[in-house]
This record gives sequence, structure tokens and C-alpha cells, in this order.
Amino acid sequence: MDIKRDLLHRIIYSTDASAYREMPSGVFFPESKKDLSDIVMFAREKGISIIPRGAGTSLAGQVVGSGLVVDVSKYLNKILEINPEERWARVEPGVVLDDLNIAAGVHGLFFGPETSTSNRCCMAGMVGNNSCGSHSLVYGSTRDHLPEAEVILSDGSIIVCKDLTKKEFEEKLLGDTLEAKIYGFVADLLENKRALSEIEENFPDPVIRRRNTGYALDELVHSCRSDEHYINLCPLLAGSEGTLAFISEIKLNLVPIPPKERAVVCAHSASFEDIFKANLIALRHSPVAVEMMDSTILELSKSNISQNKNRFFIKGDPAAILIIEIANESKEELDNVVSAIESDLISSGLIYYCSRVYGADISRVWELRKSGLGLLTLMKGDAKPVSVTEDTAVAPARLPEYMKEFAAMLSKYDLSCVYHAHIGTGELHLRPILNLKDSGDVELFRTVARETALLVKKYRGSLSGEHGDGRLRGEFIPLMFGDYIYGIMKRVKEVFDPFNLFNNNKIVDTPPMNSSLRYQPGAVVPEFNTYFDFSAQGGWIRAIEQCNGSGDCRKASQFGDTMCPSFRATGDEKDVTRGRANILRELLTRPSTAKVFDQKEIMDALELCISCKACKSECPSNVDMARYKAEFLQHHYDLTSPTFRAFMVSRMADIQQIGSWFTPIYNFFAANRLTSKVIKGILKFSSNREIPSISRVTFRKWVYGDAHCVPGTNPNTSNSVGTQCASPYTRPVYVFADEFTNYNDAEVGMKFVKLLENLGYRVIVPAHSESGRAAFSKGMLKRARRLAIKNVHALKDIISEESPLVGIEPSCILSFRDEYPDLVGKELKDEALKLAKNCLLYDEFIMKEVAAGRIRSELFTDKYLNIKLHGHCHQKSLASVALSKDMLSLPVNYSVEVMPTGCCGMAGSFGYEKEHFDISMSIGEQTLFPIVRSAPADVAISAPGTSCRQQIKDGTGRVAKHPVELLYEALKKAPETAEAKSSA
Repeated sequence: MDIKRDLLHRIIYSTDASAYREMPSGVFFPESKKDLSDIVMFAREKGISIIPRGAGTSLAGQVVGSGLVVDVSKYLNKILEINPEERWARVEPGVVLDDLNIAAGVHGLFFGPETSTSNRCCMAGMVGNNSCGSHSLVYGSTRDHLPEAEVILSDGSIIVCKDLTKKEFEEKLLGDTLEAKIYGFVADLLENKRALSEIEENFPDPVIRRRNTGYALDELVHSCRSDEHYINLCPLLAGSEGTLAFISEIKLNLVPIPPKERAVVCAHSASFEDIFKANLIALRHSPVAVEMMDSTILELSKSNISQNKNRFFIKGDPAAILIIEIANESKEELDNVVSAIESDLISSGLIYYCSRVYGADISRVWELRKSGLGLLTLMKGDAKPVSVTEDTAVAPARLPEYMKEFAAMLSKYDLSCVYHAHIGTGELHLRPILNLKDSGDVELFRTVARETALLVKKYRGSLSGEHGDGRLRGEFIPLMFGDYIYGIMKRVKEVFDPFNLFNNNKIVDTPPMNSSLRYQPGAVVPEFNTYFDFSAQGGWIRAIEQCNGSGDCRKASQFGDTMCPSFRATGDEKDVTRGRANILRELLTRPSTAKVFDQKEIMDALELCISCKACKSECPSNVDMARYKAEFLQHHYDLTSPTFRAFMVSRMADIQQIGSWFTPIYNFFAANRLTSKVIKGILKFSSNREIPSISRVTFRKWVYGDAHCVPGTNPNTSNSVGTQCASPYTRPVYVFADEFTNYNDAEVGMKFVKLLENLGYRVIVPAHSESGRAAFSKGMLKRARRLAIKNVHALKDIISEESPLVGIEPSCILSFRDEYPDLVGKELKDEALKLAKNCLLYDEFIMKEVAAGRIRSELFTDKYLNIKLHGHCHQKSLASVALSKDMLSLPVNYSVEVMPTGCCGMAGSFGYEKEHFDISMSIGEQTLFPIVRSAPADVAISAPGTSCRQQIKDGTGRVAKHPVELLYEALKKAPETAEAKSSA
């Protein structure tokens, strides 16, 4: 069992996805049930509270506290058994929902409730919160699928909560054990007529399926159905937020996968008020889900790279959209229902447009909907939509009048609000916009919460539909139920947990809901003179604060995408984007030392960030950890100095330029066993890596010296146009001779030039400096800025839409679009932005020309070839791998598959570094290596990144080619190889 009590781990476990922050005393990572029992006994002996934690995505502060955090997600994540005949699964508490559904899907089954955090949330957390999900109209809540749970009580005993007969229940009452006392309390409750009456009168309207306020006494009582099914404690455990016992094992019911035919109707409304009436019309057609997004979320989605691509179904600027999902075994019946829904909605006058979505695009609609929480932090300024009233639920039929009163209440305080989520079940996520750094808004935070509670009570709703009470809503439970019921709830806690060990100050006896907040009201946000321009985010600190803790970065490799590679390899919270953001936010605003940029905890957290940039696009909040890391490192170097390795790597292009004058000698020393060992030792590179050799003829030398090229002025001077390749064609294309292609992969550059020439273009290699990619990755921003300024000055007057700059190595050419505009300074920013618009990746240029009709498939071979394509991380984040697939599909009989891979793990010099070699290979083993190894020998492997190709070779022994090489080799005109040409 791992135990961490250092400042770094206490900080990253001091918050969840809520507004709260409290430093725990330590973090435990149990590996077995025995570890869990030992933790309980240790906590009992020391009188310390235990805080159970899974993915840490709770929104009401459930896993925030001063006790011992017990993280079950790292080790206790095994699926123990799946019984397809009886349709149940037995799992450890840290199993992720999507993992369970992948395993159950083999048997045609899945777990019904699916939350928006399904790719990271843990099953014990779903039990603790009684999670529901978008399809709760059909599948209800976790409570409805929880027949058994094994738990550890506060005396260390282990019991199994399950359905008991009356006889079994009576036997449980015997003896003096804690379990007997618990069942004794239940027996008394069942005999208490006043209690039963008060429960019926004060709990939410039975028609409300989403109900998660206080302890579920109503569900406990209702579980008593007959002598054969007399009592089950599981309904009470569901939604108890880990305050009663520690879950060690769970048995869950599974259900058949949904009907194969599905459709989504996206109903657009010009009036926000009309959407609630339209919801009632949609519900008449028995949908499996009805969700809502308002104009604020739809507008913010335009600012997120990934979600902007998922807006394909949106027409105009609606005030709100209903997402209505229908499922049926018959396609014909499905279409009939869809047509009926559309007809009823349009004829009602409440909806002005309906878009139909089928097939794979349905998941894109739901991806946009699920991103709602993260998108909210993209709102500019310190005022944000906050989690305070976001979980109320009332009967759907009463939702229009409830919302009218809620809006009036907000208007009284001149507050705006964001509305989204589960409108079909009467539960909307209502997030008033407040600035929790302002003491006045912190008081308003509590005022709005209390008035909302009174309004929900008026409508006999549930103050929490699924997100739970935690420390956010616990204060208002007495108001919702009255003192008598609240007293019973306090007694539940006392009986189950007489030693007061489990997740104290949640649900009952909670502190004021506007205390222990993440931000200190009135605290001055530090302003730093930064190298990057963070003005669009309101400064560097506010950029970091865009992380709201939703934990999208914790998803594992089997769920696709790339974020976050190092976490996927280690499973450590410190190695995930959220953990790094928490460390930066905390220690830049509350530094542990006078030297803000020399804090070990920050350096430790940033160490394994490989600057893949996946978070820039995949994180709904647009957190760009690669940029934050580079910014911090340069400030750190300003205080101290860069390491020798960082210095040398950032100047590798200079070193290789010198080496290119003596290529045979350089390559000899790089390859020789003895000399390379010395070099690796000095640079602290892994002995398992080969030092990259320099191409016998660099790309620039080949272009400049080739017989078919006309030299321009000296390409090393700042005012030269560059080197032009003579051809009968006049359409110019500028090719960026990046430092990797120039020195290490000249063959790739040669083939690209020959490809373009054969396609009828006049290729020009302009004079420019290196891209600065190595300097960016090592945080050498002063050097990167100098290079960026040189390149903008050199290229701004010659690059245009008609004559773009085309790059071969993704990470280099994309620097122009990503880092340069925010690094070159105000006086050059407009020029950098103008240049960035016309800097294209190889595939973007080719496919743009295809669309213009200037490149056609008939120019390429009709031979057959299967290709597996691995996208570069920066390409996936800032551009699109799909265009490389389209480009390689120009030969009519080429079959191209984009491998569902994340990061390769090399990440420039990272994979070469001795201390990082193992984790680099572990990242590669997540998805890339196994897929490549399984590919038949006659399948071509392709990757545009030079690091990716080297990693594939080192990890699998396969040689990967750049996509432009494969396309060049596919030309019908049998081309003379660039290699042969270079040796002529």
C-alpha cells in the first residue's frame, strides 16, 4: 500500500470538481481489502476521518476534507466476476464504469446508469452519489441496480448488505455486534409510525426519479416488500457519500444493451421559456433521453477545438436545444416516431428547426452535451457559472412554473444563469454566475442556495437530483425535511459510524456551505510578467484556473483520444493535467517558499508532462499544460539556470548544423558503441536509444545543390527569398525546411518536393530559422521567442493564401499557428496571426488542392495497399489526422486505417532521457505498440512525426514511413527516388 503525506499529494487531493478546498492529512492507495481494513483500524486508533475517493469528480465537495483520503482508483479496479446468465457483475470499488461496460458488452449487457464522467468515474463513487446519467428515463439510478454491497464498518468488521428475508433479518438482530445494532435501528424505524408518516409527507414527490437529498430513508422503508424481501440496506448506502461505511466490493445488476436502431432529434428553440413546454411534448413519445443545452454552452463550445467540430447539428443561434434520443428494434418504427416528434414540435410553434442524427454521429452529439461542465470555465473573467443550485429536480410537468419562479429569484439579485442537462426528468443543472473570489458574491452564493431550497420544497422536489449533498447542500437538509427527519438522519450516521470515521461533515453536521472554498475571497490574484501572452484568459493564473476539476484528463487509453499520456502510464493523480493545474494554482498563489519559481512540488508535478498538447483540445476547459509548463520552466531558469541537457537539447539544431559539415565523423561518433556511450552518459540519455544520425546530404543542401533547382540568394541571409526548384509550372509552394527534416529525415523532405513537382507545383524553400520546437519543449522561451521573431520577419511578406507555407513535421509547422502569435510580442502579433493562417500541414495543402480540382486520384497508382496511420499528438490537437487519411486514400485502392492510438511516448527528447525511458515505452505499450505488432508484414505503417517513427522502430522493430513518402511512391509516373537523385 502506498502512503503519501508530502505537500504535493496533499495539494492535489485537496479539491475535487466542486468549489471547495481543504488540505487532507495524507493519501492512502490501498491494494487489497486487508489494506482497507488496516486503514479503518488505523483511523479509529488515531481518531482521524477517512475520505473515500475514486476519480474525484464530485460536485458538492464530497471528497474534500481534512482527514485521510483513500484513493481506490489506482489499485482496487478489478472486475471480479460477470455472470451473463443472471445479469450481474461483481467489482472492486475503483472499477471505471466504461471498463465495466466494455467487459459486459461482450455478453450483450451493460450497466444502465451512465454519467457524463463514465470514462473515469468509479463504481463506488456512483454508489456513493447514487449516479443517474442522461438515460435515467429508462434506467433510473445506481440505487435501482445495486442488489449487494460488501462494506467495512467503523469497528473494522466486514458485512454484506443484501436482500434479506424476514427470518434472516431477525437473525441479524441477535448479538451485540455493530451490524446487529444497525439492523436494530432499522427494526425500530419500521415500527415508528410517526417516522413513517413524516417520511411519506416530507420526502420528494414519488414521480421524481432523480432524488438524492439526505439519507434515503424512503427508499429503505420501501425496500420492505414482503417476508421474502424484507429489507435491504443497499438503497440506504446508495447516495450516502461514504459517510456510513467503506465499500470494499459491489454487486451490480446488468441490463441488455439498448436497441440497435437509434436516432437523436435536436430541437432548436428561439425562446428559452418555450423549451420547457417543448420538453413535455417530447416526453409523450417515450424517448430514452431528453437533455437540454442553452445558448451559453452552445456559444462556449465554439471556443473549444474538439467541441467546435461537434457542432455539426446546430443551425443558427438557438436560445436552447433539446436533445431527444429514440431507440427501437425496427428502423421503420424508429423513423415513424422521429417524424412524429418533429411534426408535433414544429407544429406547436415552440421549435423552429429539428436536425436528425443517426449512427456514429450520435456519439458526437452526446460528447458535446457531456462537455458542458468543462466548457463553462471558458467564460471570461472571475465570475463563473458555479455549482450551487445545479442539481434541483421537480416533476417535469411542474418544471415550467418552477423555472419561472427560479428566474424571478435570480432577477431579484441581478444574476445570470446557465441552464443545461436532464430536462426530461425534471432536473436541470442551473448554474448562477458568481465570482467566488468576491466576499459579496460568496454571501450571495449562500443566499441563492437557501432561497432555491425553499423553492424546491414548495414544489416538493429534490434539492439534489444526483450530485448529492456533500458540504454544499447538507446545511439545508433540516430546511427540506424538518428537524424530526433530520434527527433521524443524524441518528443513522451515529448508528452506522459510532466512531465518527467516515467522511465527516457531509450530509449531516456540515459546516456553512460558503466556507472552505477553493478561492480566498478578497485575495489578490498575483500578476506575473509572462513570456506567453495570456491576456485572452485574463492572465496566466486565470488560464490555470480554467481547470475546474472535472477530470476529463483521467480517461484511460482504451477510451480513445490522447490526454493524458503520463497518467495513463502511471495512474498517479500528480501526472494528470488536473493534478498539475492544482499544483500550479495552489503554489503560484500560495507559495511554500519565497522563490515562487523554485518550488520542488511544481517541478515534480511537471516532470512527466510530455507537452503533447492533447489537453489543449481534449480538455473542455482548454487547459494548455504544455504552455504552462514552458512558461514556468523559463521563469525557473531565470532564477537558476537550465540543466546542461536542457541547454544542449534546445540547441540540437545548432549542434547538428555543425555536425552536417562533418557528417561522416558526426555519425561515426553517434553510432560507435564506445563514443555514443560517453555522449549518452554526458547527456543522461538512455543506453537503449540510438543517437539520431544526420542525413548524408541535408534537405537544404539537396534543394540548393540539385541540378533542377535554381538557387536564390544565400538562404542564410534574412532578406533572401530562398531556393526555387525550376519547373514548367508557375503555382508556387513554399516548403518549411524544419530542423528535423533538414538534418535527420532529409529523404522525407526530398520525396515531398518531388511529389509536389510531379503534381505540377513550383517548390520554394524560403530562408528561415529553425522552428524552435526543442526550445519550446524544454521551456527555453527566450530562445524560442528569438527564433519565432526571426521567422515571422523572414516569412510575413512572402507567405499568403495564394502561396502558403507548407510543413512536413507537424510539431514544427504548427508552432506558427499555436505558440508564435502569443510569444512574439504585441508589435508583431498581428503579423504572426496573419502568417499563421497560411501555414499548412502537408495534408492540409494537398487536400485543399484536391478540393480545388488541381490534384486528382487518377494521378496515382491503382495497386492495392493497406496502411495503418498513427497521428502526431500536435496534429491531433491542433489540426486533424483525418486529412492525412484522406490524402493517403487518393490512390483508389489504398485502404487507410487511422490507428486508435494515443501518444507514442517519445515526445522529442523525453523518450531519450535515461530516467524517462521506461515510462516512454510504457506509454507506447498503451495502444500503439500492440496495434503495430499485430499488423501483417504487408501492411504499411505510417506516422508523420519523426519522434513517432523512431519510437515505433524502437518499440516494435517496424519501419514507419511519413505519409508524404507513401503518396510520392504511389505516383503513377514511376519516380526516380530522391535518394538516387541526391547521389547523382
